[in-house]
Amino acid sequence: MWAGLRRDQRGSRAEKLARRYLEQQGLRFEQANFRCRRGEIDLIMRDNDTLVFVEVRYRNNSRYGSAAETVDRHKQRKLVTTALFYLQSRPQLTRLASRFDVIAINGDSDSPHIDWHPNAIQAQDLTS
Repeated sequence: MWAGLRRDQRGSRAEKLARRYLEQQGLRFEQANFRCRRGEIDLIMRDNDTLVFVEVRYRNNSRYGSAAETVDRHKQRKLVTTALFYLQSRPQLTRLASRFDVIAINGDSDSPHIDWHPNAIQAQDLTS
């Protein structure tokens, strides 16, 4: 179903699927596709008093690794840096806790398998 789509179209569909999934889990949507010169955050959600920065990855097969495995250290650093920029531009949100989740969508689009990895990225581990 997604095979004939461009990469950005597949990404958009995966992000919508991830958003619906997280909302079903009780998270509240804040923003999609926050961009700055440092990078992009696919979804920003709220889990009670926690701001959740979400990276969404889709893979139709695992020949070159699963969707979750594609969030390497470089991508993690970019996400953290982008989230810091987001928070600096919104001081009212700095009182909230924050975390970094990964939604990995694997398989074909007709029956995708969604893996939610809460707190998948530890910002303090990326400073070394």
